[in-house]
Amino acid sequence: MADMGTFREAVVQWAPEGPDTFVRELAARLSVRAAVLLEGPSDVAAVGALAAARGRDLEAEGVCVLPMGGAMSVGRFARFLGPTGLGLRLTGLCDERERRYYDRALERAGAADHRYFVCAADLEDELIRALGVTRVEELVRAEGDTRALRTFLRQPAQQGRTARQQLRRFLGTKKGRKIHYAGVMVEALDPDRVPAPLDDLLTSL
Repeated sequence: MADMGTFREAVVQWAPEGPDTFVRELAARLSVRAAVLLEGPSDVAAVGALAAARGRDLEAEGVCVLPMGGAMSVGRFARFLGPTGLGLRLTGLCDERERRYYDRALERAGAADHRYFVCAADLEDELIRALGVTRVEELVRAEGDTRALRTFLRQPAQQGRTARQQLRRFLGTKKGRKIHYAGVMVEALDPDRVPAPLDDLLTSL
């Protein structure tokens, strides 16, 4: 049975070439109305965790949350999914340094008026800042990663960095860790401490 996962797979497969009949029919069958363009799976995990915390089922609402495999892929996905392709409403999250890619991609896809949201450094940094270093360290302990963190902090490259910078780097040192902690950190947030880019994104959908 076709579901949003099937649609995502089809988009990834056909994005270099443009929508075919199957993808268009699938989008219509699932009543897909919007696509959230995200850099990778950790961003998807964060958006999913916040949606769940707020009692929302984005797939049932016709929202496709899509990891693009890097911000530089935004152009082909915007062309495929936006006004020049499937005609979906586009939105997403990006880092400040990636803003130019999103601006250019949306303009070329005829979606310059579609709104997206910008993290200062990246989403992990936004979450660490919202929770505070002490709380994130507590989460690391609760997840059983204290020893790994201590070993990491002893590395010469980490000397001189702030605790927030160290934690941000730690999350990306092992495959799957950033994805896991994206959900853990979002679930630990107080409702009034959700980083603005993530909060605004979900509110806009």
